[in-house]
Amino acid sequence: MLRDTRDFNCKGTNYFSFCNRIQGLLKVNYQEYSEAFSSARLNKYLKACGENPYAALTLYRHNIKLCQKFYGILNIFEVVLRNAINRHFIAYFSNPEWIKYQLLGMLENSPQRPSIEKTINQLELSGKYTNDRVVSSLTFGFWTHLFSRRPFALGGQSLLQVFPLRTKGLGQRAVYNELQSIKEFRNRIAHHEAICFDKTGMKNTAYARESYRLIQKYIHFLGYQENHLLFGLDIFPDAILQKIDTL
Repeated sequence: MLRDTRDFNCKGTNYFSFCNRIQGLLKVNYQEYSEAFSSARLNKYLKACGENPYAALTLYRHNIKLCQKFYGILNIFEVVLRNAINRHFIAYFSNPEWIKYQLLGMLENSPQRPSIEKTINQLELSGKYTNDRVVSSLTFGFWTHLFSRRPFALGGQSLLQVFPLRTKGLGQRAVYNELQSIKEFRNRIAHHEAICFDKTGMKNTAYARESYRLIQKYIHFLGYQENHLLFGLDIFPDAILQKIDTL
């Protein structure tokens, strides 16, 4: 791996020329990236890497790769969570179209209600309406919102049953807050934000690791084994996290 030329002990005319040439290439490369991605976006990586342009670009690429890994994990988690909730309320309300018929009940004050109504109307007009299509169209925020106080109460305070292996004593508020943390992490990735810094702007993987731990916990709460659920998928983030730590 090419290192910052400041790490080399440049002795001799030929080697000194080599170092200068590499420094020039790094400068041009960084300037191209800065123009493409904006200096405002890359400056935080540059600052976190002690003004080393090579390390900054490497960290930027590592962050993209890390987001790619988590995107796959979050995609699977979202699907299994929404399917578990859907199965639960189909049984609880004894109605396979519970979303449609709870718009004036449990979902009356949902912030997603207008978009849900629009989706249902469009599907019905096109003759393609099914509950499964509605379920797949709803956002992760909709599913986490169901654990907030009002819809949780209107749903018979029964929704925690979707987590058969949850820690004893873990209640509605704690579950809601932790799912909100996962949602915020998901949104950072969806909005192309960095997940490799702490609040002071220093390079740090603690936030990503804690978010991963939460996702793993709720996969377990749902009754799945992570290595089974993610089998065959190259989405485990451990190696990238380690590269960031040692950069």
